[in-house]
Amino acid sequence: MSKAYELGLYEKATPSDLTWEERLRLAADSGFDYMEISVDESDARQARLDWTARERADVVQAMRNAGVPLGSLCLSGHRKWPLGAKDPKKRAYGLVMMDKALELACDLGLHIIQLAGYDAYYEEDAWDGSEGCFRENLAKACEMAAKAGVVMGFETMETPFMDTVEKAMRYVSEIDSPFLGVYPDVGNLTNASLLYGRPVADDIATGAGHIFAAHMKATRAGQYRDMLFGEGTTDYEGALTQLMPQGVRRYVCEMWYLGSASWKDDVAHASVFVRGKIEEALGRLG
Repeated sequence: MSKAYELGLYEKATPSDLTWEERLRLAADSGFDYMEISVDESDARQARLDWTARERADVVQAMRNAGVPLGSLCLSGHRKWPLGAKDPKKRAYGLVMMDKALELACDLGLHIIQLAGYDAYYEEDAWDGSEGCFRENLAKACEMAAKAGVVMGFETMETPFMDTVEKAMRYVSEIDSPFLGVYPDVGNLTNASLLYGRPVADDIATGAGHIFAAHMKATRAGQYRDMLFGEGTTDYEGALTQLMPQGVRRYVCEMWYLGSASWKDDVAHASVFVRGKIEEALGRLG
């Protein structure tokens, strides 16, 4: 591979009614190297876990036709079925989802699954045993990942349970599996830095050697999504002063399609904006 890094586009930056080939071609035309697929808590995206062999083959063919792969999977469905949920049926499905997601990743040729860093997200799922069950089921998920040969990285979230790399590293260190690491969200980390008074770079330094990729996202204090690149206060520069020397070379522009008539221009701008930040950081490496 001749590229110094790879820049992906989050699937939700595009309208949901596009075909996979249309979506992937748009990513290519907008300057991206790959796309990150989403499996969230919605029925439509959960159904992807049960795609038939033919449906999976069609998506692979769309990648070939467009010349752009799906390189990673954002698995946020654990918000609804968390590994630490009070209801044992929810915890059980959380593991089933994990197994199915790993199988889907293998069939589509994906490198990384991004895990949502929640022991329990909704109030109905919270209980005294949530953290213990989360840790126990996370260990089981790592065994599944080891068999599949797919790495999993924690996203740093917008809730106190895992809003920093340091908090994610607690579980990475305890589980001690080469298939579990961190896949931080730089926008979320910036908001956490405003809460805790600790620079983003210092927090990212705690994950050295265990960071697989990073989400680049525009945020500001109290707002975690639905902003365009160039808006907000995200500390891209500070994050990259750690990410690049650590050898992190996969990045995803996380943004959402909000119905704007200029959405294609917004996606293309994201590529230019984030590549500029990354290449400045590469230049400083010498």
